[in-house]
Amino acid sequence: MTTLTSAAPSLERPARDSFWHRIAAQISDAISQGIYPPGERLPSEHALAELFGVNRHTIRKSLASLSSQGLVRVTQGSGTYVEDFAVELMLGKRTRHRHSLVQAGLRGGLQVLEASTVRANSAQAKALALPARSKLLCLSVLGEAEGQILHVSERYFPLPRFNGLDAVIADTGSITAAFAAFGLTDYTRQESRITAQTPSPVIAAHLRQPVSSPVLEVTSVNVDNAGTPVEFATTWFAGDRVKLTIRHDD
Repeated sequence: MTTLTSAAPSLERPARDSFWHRIAAQISDAISQGIYPPGERLPSEHALAELFGVNRHTIRKSLASLSSQGLVRVTQGSGTYVEDFAVELMLGKRTRHRHSLVQAGLRGGLQVLEASTVRANSAQAKALALPARSKLLCLSVLGEAEGQILHVSERYFPLPRFNGLDAVIADTGSITAAFAAFGLTDYTRQESRITAQTPSPVIAAHLRQPVSSPVLEVTSVNVDNAGTPVEFATTWFAGDRVKLTIRHDD
């Protein structure tokens, strides 16, 4: 691992109460130069204290300052990590994962983890305007960008209309492309409901984050041009990797 000593010259001898501020600035510079990339663990408090010739209390103040700026996150019992990059994703009338990534200058797509046929419960049937116990295609899907997992979702599609949709999504990495293969060339978002919560252990594992880190849960319904629901989804976004923007002009 590249060390901080290659990032900046040795510290001068400032007033003692400003040590932590200068150390924070030096670590911040190392992060901005890519010496410590997103997701990397910084040296331990003990190692940083020895490197800068200060006590661990001073290092804690420096790391707390960096944490308040959103540059690092402190994970109890594990260490201090450089924050992962945050991708801005748009929620609007036409919400498309891949299009949002293109706008952010990133590459990515969707990965189908599991596909099954289920019977609609009351919430799913209501959202999709179907009778209770109707057959649905259920997909567990990961959304990623540049190797970073951004979200995991459970998605439900009416059957038999979208029988085999999972295979097309697996091939293309895109729900939009899969819909197009089924003759649905356009669809719009009817509603999105957003809440913040702590994830279940399963969701946290998929997102590769601690259970203690919050996620943004978005429940959504998409409809075709006739207003018929075509997808009901619950998506959990990693709170430290995603910024959600609501658009009202599309």
